[in-house]
Amino acid sequence: MKKKLTVIVCVVLVALFAFAACGAPAAESSTSSAPAEESKAPAESSDSGTAESGEPASSDGPVKVVFIPKNQGNPYFESIVLGFQRTAEKLGADKVEFSTTGPADAGATSQIEYVEAAVQNGADVIFIAANSNDALNGTFDDARAAGTKIVIINQDIPGSEDHRDAAIMPVDFTTTGTVLLDTLGDMIDFKGDFAILSATTDAPDQNTWIDDMKNLLETNDKYKDMKLVEVVYGDDQPEKSTTEMEALLAKYPDLKGVIAPTTVGIAAAAKVIQTKGVGDKVKLTGLGLPSEMKEFILDGTVEKFALWNPPMEGDIGVYMSVALKDGSLTIEPGASFEAGDYGTFTFTDNGQIISLKEPLIYDKSNIEEYAAQF
Repeated sequence: MKKKLTVIVCVVLVALFAFAACGAPAAESSTSSAPAEESKAPAESSDSGTAESGEPASSDGPVKVVFIPKNQGNPYFESIVLGFQRTAEKLGADKVEFSTTGPADAGATSQIEYVEAAVQNGADVIFIAANSNDALNGTFDDARAAGTKIVIINQDIPGSEDHRDAAIMPVDFTTTGTVLLDTLGDMIDFKGDFAILSATTDAPDQNTWIDDMKNLLETNDKYKDMKLVEVVYGDDQPEKSTTEMEALLAKYPDLKGVIAPTTVGIAAAAKVIQTKGVGDKVKLTGLGLPSEMKEFILDGTVEKFALWNPPMEGDIGVYMSVALKDGSLTIEPGASFEAGDYGTFTFTDNGQIISLKEPLIYDKSNIEEYAAQF
């Protein structure tokens, strides 16, 4: 009888432990083909990090990397995922465990629950294209206190840099506004009315570029004959971007051009221009993915547009994460790390990594080459 009672107690305890282990649900995510085990909330142990220490929970095993885009289903961020995945696979599952998860919309606070879930599931480094400059500050602070590194990717969060550890910039952002304005200006002889079709009203990166363009229009005589008539927002949704572009054409019959500093926006705008057959009258440029813009470049709807190399950002992120995990890198001004064939990257005084100096220009001369890549 005593032996039977012991067996029953053991079975109950095993069941209880199994139930507890399943009790912390993870956000839905897509994992790289260098497979990671199912994420679980980190268990407490004598060497785990704590909210007070701000140290990583463990130095054992692969570095756990999570990427949270502005919104899921956005081809631009899928191209960044490509970089994370290919480098994670290259370095191996013993070095990197990568997953991506995120909201359906690009609302200012929609990413909060995904950051919290990633921390609960033991992420070492979270890369996030933040939907707001400041709406996630408290969430970032909590994550960092728990030992998770917060790295803003594809942008920064101006005014809130103290709430993140670092930022991977796709390009030197001080050049982007100028390149976009010059690209359109070159096509309209720096004369006439133009509009901007942006992403969301809170998007930190787009707002930075728009402010830079407005400043150039006000202070540089080169643009004195160009007039910005309106900034509209497509919320990085194809349908809304299409509606906003159609409204611009109807509202401003003398419109000479449109700048769309968002890959979703420029693709939607190009389709509208193509359908209406107004490519000769209304010039379009902005930031686009070569694979999405190839059709419009080759048929003459769009003459040229700009971008950088999105997969490169994911590549750099993986190398940075591995260096942080193995202790060879500490994030501080002047610290550097190796990123494979890309070479050495060094943190700026404000904790940024600059991928490229300025955007690349895509046109008929190179569109097919790059469209095959991303």
